[in-house]
Amino acid sequence: MSAIEQAVRWLNDPLNWTNPGGVLDRLGEHLTMSAAAVVLGCLVAWPIGFWLGHTARGGGVVVLVSNVTLAVPTLALLTILPLTFLGFGQPAVVVALAVFAVPPLLANAYTGIRQADPEARDAARGMGFSGWQVLRRVELPLAVPYLAAGFRTAAVQVVATAALASFVNGGGLGQIIRAGFGLDIAAGGGQIVAGGVLVAGLAILVELLLALVERLVTPRPLRRARRRAGGRAASAVAGG
Repeated sequence: MSAIEQAVRWLNDPLNWTNPGGVLDRLGEHLTMSAAAVVLGCLVAWPIGFWLGHTARGGGVVVLVSNVTLAVPTLALLTILPLTFLGFGQPAVVVALAVFAVPPLLANAYTGIRQADPEARDAARGMGFSGWQVLRRVELPLAVPYLAAGFRTAAVQVVATAALASFVNGGGLGQIIRAGFGLDIAAGGGQIVAGGVLVAGLAILVELLLALVERLVTPRPLRRARRRAGGRAASAVAGG
């Protein structure tokens, strides 16, 4: 029996879903860790991005932070953080994944604020709005599509990467893959494939759901403008 056939049989066994430590338990752990990491990333990245974008400063800082955080391997963080006060388990995983979520959240928050219509910003100031009011009532609403795009990118990356949590006793769907590797390859190959399919399927589902949310929160005029911008960019690339 091939590994794919074993994976299909493993996934079709109800006990593998409902038993303690089965798919449903691991899925709950995976989603909990991922959600906590993305929320933590938002709490760190968005305020910084809003402030830097509103003050029109720190574009280089955004690029630097994004590059540095992307350059640090998540597996390295998962190896180092458990040796701190966080210890082994989900807290260390959440912090490591949050670091991984920061670059797209920060970059899109900064870009969204900077891309706000200058005329709308000037009109608000002419009406006597304070800097905080301009940010809250003009720039932030216009930045929502960018925030949604950054959130979508961060969430999908975190969900896919959270499979590494099993290396530090963090649980999640990666635990299914790790357990498969702990068996003889002839016996555990199907479980390894099944775990990989579950992680990939969850990431794709999150991508599709958040793509729908991003479309819903993007006003139609902005959708058309972004499509035209994308078309011009594609034409420029083709022409080059």
